[in-house]
Amino acid sequence: MSFLAVCQWIETTSLSIAIREGALYYPILGAFHLLGIAWFGGMLLMSDLSVLGIGLRHEPVSEVWSQFRRWKWAGFVIIVLSGGLLWWAEPVVCYKSLSFRIKMVLFLFAILNSLLFRRTACLGLAAAEQGPVKSRSTRLSAYASLLLWLALIFSGRGIAFF
Repeated sequence: MSFLAVCQWIETTSLSIAIREGALYYPILGAFHLLGIAWFGGMLLMSDLSVLGIGLRHEPVSEVWSQFRRWKWAGFVIIVLSGGLLWWAEPVVCYKSLSFRIKMVLFLFAILNSLLFRRTACLGLAAAEQGPVKSRSTRLSAYASLLLWLALIFSGRGIAFF
């Protein structure tokens, strides 16, 4: 069975039909998705800017990261759950959308960047008590994170058009 056939089957499920054809389900899910993006994006922005020495300069970088970690996870969970349900409502549209495919590739790269950052660069955060982090790999990971998530947002908006 091809992935397109799976998407076509999902589109005929009662949950997919209810979300797609219900008066409020799709807009409410879209609102939660945007709320999650704003929530997660704000926490990510503050964390990455702290690593780069641009934001929260008077706070230790390791402290900023530890304070925002739970909030970032909450926003991430909202994004994934609401995004998954939005995809479930229109899997064939997403399957055919180049913007959706680009978004999923960017999402994969953002996750890999985060895992790589956690594995390598987080060790150097404790050493940087004040000011910008000196580690080149940590700074590159912060820049990559900002660029990947910005590109994700733009490609997500493109799903409706491309």
